[in-house]
Amino acid sequence: MHGFARRPARRTVAFVVAATVVLAGAVTAALGATAEADSAPDTGAPDPTLSVARAYEFLDARTDEFCDGAGHCLPRSYQGGFFTDLPTWDFTPSFVYDDALVVIAYTARGLPDDIRRARTIGDTLLFVQANDPIGDGRVRTSYEPHGIRQGRVEITGPGTFTGNQAWTGMALARLFHATGEQKYLDGALGIAQWIQTNTADMARAPYGYTGGQLEDGSSLVWKSTEHNSDIAGFFTQLAQLTGDSVWADRAAVATAFVAAMQSADGHVDTGTLLDGSTVNTYPVPLDAQTWTSLATQDDRYDTALDWSLANLIATDGQYQGPSISHVDTSKVWFEGSGHLALALKLRGADGDADRAEALLDSIRLGQRDAANGDGKGIVATSTDGLDSGFGDLYYASLHTGATAWYLLAAAGDNPFALPAD
Repeated sequence: MHGFARRPARRTVAFVVAATVVLAGAVTAALGATAEADSAPDTGAPDPTLSVARAYEFLDARTDEFCDGAGHCLPRSYQGGFFTDLPTWDFTPSFVYDDALVVIAYTARGLPDDIRRARTIGDTLLFVQANDPIGDGRVRTSYEPHGIRQGRVEITGPGTFTGNQAWTGMALARLFHATGEQKYLDGALGIAQWIQTNTADMARAPYGYTGGQLEDGSSLVWKSTEHNSDIAGFFTQLAQLTGDSVWADRAAVATAFVAAMQSADGHVDTGTLLDGSTVNTYPVPLDAQTWTSLATQDDRYDTALDWSLANLIATDGQYQGPSISHVDTSKVWFEGSGHLALALKLRGADGDADRAEALLDSIRLGQRDAANGDGKGIVATSTDGLDSGFGDLYYASLHTGATAWYLLAAAGDNPFALPAD
């Protein structure tokens, strides 16, 4: 099993606008696939600077929508399309994975209002951590922003998944790095200790960290490549911020687990089965490739990025980019386009800059043209009904997480690493 449980309702997608062969050909050629030889590509993508500014405007509006009088704000994760129009309710929950990305995207630009908004979200994450029913340092999968606006904690996703914990911890670590306020580091350390106490598996090789806990307290005994990549990045940041080498040692355990998941052809498998040792080879997801590269910054995973370019790229009308896994490559996962573009930018091999820019251009086209869009935020996928391969479908709603990944990719900012001082 894979760590997609950390964002179980991350379902997204948008009806595709009329495709043009020229647009698709331009992006295809940059990504190394077959293009129409007689086309004269001109993507017509929006201006990158204006696109970034509008994406931040989207995050600003989402952050400011649900705030209380004590400086706590929590943005809803999805809006429009399936999550607003099709249900009989307006879906508003806020997933801490998405919230963490928004915080990190704000610190990446770092304007005074960015840091102010990042702190309102960070303070909310500390608030829900401090007011958890168990109160042992954890956070939950998702919360209701309406509850936050009323000054109370309303848990909508009670599971405690390891990847969610690590992402929340990385957001708090970023805020400590940006502001110097000790409360953010204390919150991050509380989460890290929960991960270590409840998920460290040094009994079943390859050693690493398990999936977390369900609502009833039962443990998820499989190990996820994605989760261990998250932990590798998070614990490395803690080692840097605290000067305590124990966190570097623990990060090394997670890093070694990820390495054990790399297959003979270079791609990285999803994790283990329930025995914690047998490799789970199906499906093969994008984030096991991109996040291992970003979290470890190890060139051994260059082959995983190449595998993604060869096996996961989808073309859907005018949009092109990676899908979630190899199971369904009929639609583009814009969130994945963001982290693949960032990984290629940071790798910097021949052609990577062009490939990354092609992915970003396709995201910008979606920002401008997606039927469920607003010209500012990014919808998570290009067409409704993308099969993740993990038992759920994704839809084309505007998504704070996809928007934040786009901004991080545009800035070349790796969320798994602290910025250079």
